[in-house]
Amino acid sequence: MNLVNRAEIARSYDILVERFVKWAQPRSDVRAAFIIGSRARQDRPADEWADLDVVVITTNAEHYVLTSDWVKNMGKLLLTFIEPTSAGDEKERRVLYDGMLDVDFAIFPFEKARLIQREKESSQLAAQLANAFGRGMRVLIDKDNLLSDLKKTLPPSTKASPEVPTQTEFLSVVNDFLYHTVWTAKHLLRGELWWADSCCNCRLSQLMLKMMEWHVQTEHDWKYDTWFRGRFLEQWTDQQILEELKATFTHYDEQDTRKALFAALNMFRRIATQTAKKLGYDYPEDEDRRIREWLITLLSDFEKKDSLGCRDGR
Repeated sequence: MNLVNRAEIARSYDILVERFVKWAQPRSDVRAAFIIGSRARQDRPADEWADLDVVVITTNAEHYVLTSDWVKNMGKLLLTFIEPTSAGDEKERRVLYDGMLDVDFAIFPFEKARLIQREKESSQLAAQLANAFGRGMRVLIDKDNLLSDLKKTLPPSTKASPEVPTQTEFLSVVNDFLYHTVWTAKHLLRGELWWADSCCNCRLSQLMLKMMEWHVQTEHDWKYDTWFRGRFLEQWTDQQILEELKATFTHYDEQDTRKALFAALNMFRRIATQTAKKLGYDYPEDEDRRIREWLITLLSDFEKKDSLGCRDGR
């Protein structure tokens, strides 16, 4: 049974947008605002579960970050909080309105937008904005023609245009992954299950994601769209990886963590060695082998002691 009405939810978000524009238009410190994300793009448009992402360009960014009364102008507020934007350079105010309507207001300083416009250079920030524009945007307010000027200034953007990793960059990801398998095992052996699970489910999974992106791009091409932060991974990666992934996330259980760690290590090695071969790069076989042998020896012994009830006095 469908418990939500897509058209009704879409209309509720439209009302929030209308109220935002009505509130922001007369405010002299709000210079521009636009919608990004699924509610602005044609490719993979919003479904009933999508949030609303609004970028607010303002001359008074600190005010909108530090205060929350202004978000009440858009709807009945349930809760709000501040977190870094996905790029981590600015802040966004996340808001949950009545009806579980989720809105992210990314607060962007007007001065920084002007700086990009004046310098006309392809900085990291410019690239981030270019990707936002390239994914689709819907302009709500543009009092200074800032957004139209920025679109001309920013570097061209495609849906996916990652650079081919260098040998050094490739090895950095591999070494980071191998290092943190040892790190995870040590905390597991110490009895710090929370830390071990956190590393396995977070740090290792993010490094696996990077290698998955490179793997699929070497199988297709470097314009193959892997989106961002694992978005739509179920559509862009292959079925074998999806099956292997099931075993790489752990429950809060020592034996399960050990199994997940080895599953992650095996999957990562498979796709990393295939990627290295496609790129013509070296893979650190000796280091991989030595770490794997160490893990097998220590964690096998750990499991035996645990089954006998003699580890840590148990």
